[in-house]
Amino acid sequence: MLKAADFRQIARESLKGKWLLAVGTGFIAYLLGGSIMTVGGGGSASINSETAEQAASGLAAEPGLAAFLLMALATVSVIAIVYALVMTIIGGAVSMGYAKFNLNLVNRSNPSVEDVFSQFKYFKKAFVMRFLKGLYVLLWTFCFIIPGIVASFSYAMAPYILYENPDMTGSEALAASKELMKGNKWRLFCLDFSFFGWSLLSAITLGIGFLFLRPYVEAAGAAFYREIKWERMKQQAGME
Repeated sequence: MLKAADFRQIARESLKGKWLLAVGTGFIAYLLGGSIMTVGGGGSASINSETAEQAASGLAAEPGLAAFLLMALATVSVIAIVYALVMTIIGGAVSMGYAKFNLNLVNRSNPSVEDVFSQFKYFKKAFVMRFLKGLYVLLWTFCFIIPGIVASFSYAMAPYILYENPDMTGSEALAASKELMKGNKWRLFCLDFSFFGWSLLSAITLGIGFLFLRPYVEAAGAAFYREIKWERMKQQAGME
């Protein structure tokens, strides 16, 4: 049975000579909401009340500047909302295309940027899959944080499954992912957690490192899917 280190090794071998392609494709997929595995970080900032009062008084003294800043803020907010909606709508199809790219990568089957845009013919199914996945994870998260995390691992393989089985519905792909992940959620958690150190190092580079970490994580995820699917096929055939 392969472990996290094995999947990372497969990913590194698959990425040899294709790092630039993988980084560029991963960046495009990320911008379009098509990530499959999760990796990232965040932060927060605050200002004290004295600074806030000084800023407010400065804006009050410059009404033209205040109006400009408010308009700029409103414009940025509208753009952000539209962008989020676009990502939500097309993200499912992009994630299917990105699954194709990463499977081609680990299978040494000539991956290309065009793979990311190849699954829009299944747009409706992909949208339903993405919407239901987000809804299920959200509902389980409302119960408690841990069930939400477990649910996210249960449905993680849905983009791969729907790509390889386009005759399925989005709901069926989620159910198939849940079935496939029985007994494998902890393995995926260990694989995901094994990138924690790299995530910290990437955060130190102000996020630039994530451009290279993301393809590494996604390739390992594709190798993971390929392996557990093969293990399940052997079990069903009575080979184990």
